[in-house]
Amino acid sequence: MVSNTNLWLFSYEKDREADDIDNLWEIFAQAIDLTNSEEMKTSSSFIAANDIAANVRQVGWRLTMGLFWIRPWHFVTLDENTREFVEKNSEIKIPLNGPKGKPSGKEYLELIEFLKAWFKFSDTSLQSFPELSLEARNQLVPPDYTLNDILKDGCFLSKNEVEVALERLESKKNLILQGPPGTGKTWLGKRLAYALIQKEDQERIRVIQFHPSLSYEDFVRGWRPDGEGRLALIDGVFLQAVEAAKNEPDRPFVVIIEEINRGNPAQIFGEILTLLEKDKRNEKEAIELAYQRKDQLHKRVYIPSNLHVVGTMNIADRSLALVDLALRRRFAFITLKPMLNERWQNWCKKRGLDSAVIQKIRDRMTELNDRIEKDRSLGRQFKIGHSYVTPTSREKIGDAKWWFQNIVETEISPMLEEYWYADPDQANDAVKKLLEDFSWDLQFGIRT
Repeated sequence: MVSNTNLWLFSYEKDREADDIDNLWEIFAQAIDLTNSEEMKTSSSFIAANDIAANVRQVGWRLTMGLFWIRPWHFVTLDENTREFVEKNSEIKIPLNGPKGKPSGKEYLELIEFLKAWFKFSDTSLQSFPELSLEARNQLVPPDYTLNDILKDGCFLSKNEVEVALERLESKKNLILQGPPGTGKTWLGKRLAYALIQKEDQERIRVIQFHPSLSYEDFVRGWRPDGEGRLALIDGVFLQAVEAAKNEPDRPFVVIIEEINRGNPAQIFGEILTLLEKDKRNEKEAIELAYQRKDQLHKRVYIPSNLHVVGTMNIADRSLALVDLALRRRFAFITLKPMLNERWQNWCKKRGLDSAVIQKIRDRMTELNDRIEKDRSLGRQFKIGHSYVTPTSREKIGDAKWWFQNIVETEISPMLEEYWYADPDQANDAVKKLLEDFSWDLQFGIRT
């Protein structure tokens, strides 16, 4: 279903080209004339009008929906449900060689004839485009990725906690997952995106990492080499995602920003920061960008409601910038904690860890995190996350003690040395307590 707010085939007047409305009237006039003639297969007038109208901003796939609404027995709607149904249940592939990656007018008319032949000569019970549209809606393709898949993939949060995170991403539009290192922020962020999109569709997910050198020109728009020895105004990752989402307003898109506070968010977002608010996700709130192309002077930009933003934030890194209140107000925040619970224990058992060793690892890590939390120079934001002591989904652990000592010596110990750089004895003592009764000697690879 398409949201009522997305039924328009044109933009607000300030963002509209002078002939957009005329071009839309023309395609519908040609469509009506076509259905009253014998030229349904080859009408050059319809083809030309279609290819011009397909370039009108805000049209997207909805042009075929409009044609279906005015003449449902002659034109097929190519909404997402119908496209997936056709390609799943027939040998017909939806052509994508026309304007903006959609079928051209010629391809659309050919597709109509292919579908008519499919109705007539295949064993399908469908006989018309209205029946096709109804059947596609009644047999919606089940999601390829759901909230339950997040839990199956190795999430140790409860189902209710994951539901809350997904709901906040859907309703607030912008979500930041924050927590100590190793709590699975990036891992969960990507899977929330999959669950929102309902499939592991990399084409609708853009991932970028903020860092001190990243700028507005990289993220939004700026002057960069065009590959031919010149500078050109090039859209960054975020504006590319904005345009992709506008072209398919009935499908969700996600931008994932890793380490969102490692750069300078206010400088990187620029004026786009204002548009992130969910109440400003419409053309009425559009604003002009700092950099404007000559062919798009005074063109205003807005963030569509189907574009979501997921950020991750390490709250333990002292070198990171504080997130200002303007950014905080536009995001929902969820704090992740070390999860050494029953879900984690069951996950480890399935990957070869002995129950006694799992319990010992859990006790040692819990004791270490309690020690870190009580330390006045550190605190709970410096706890060690469960990811450090969690086997991957494809990993089978032979000797659990050897596996754990490797992790402590090469991953956890260096971090503790950094935490207690002014008190190395405390770091050494913490490592010693972690490895008590774990009797491998890493230096020589023999038991001590």
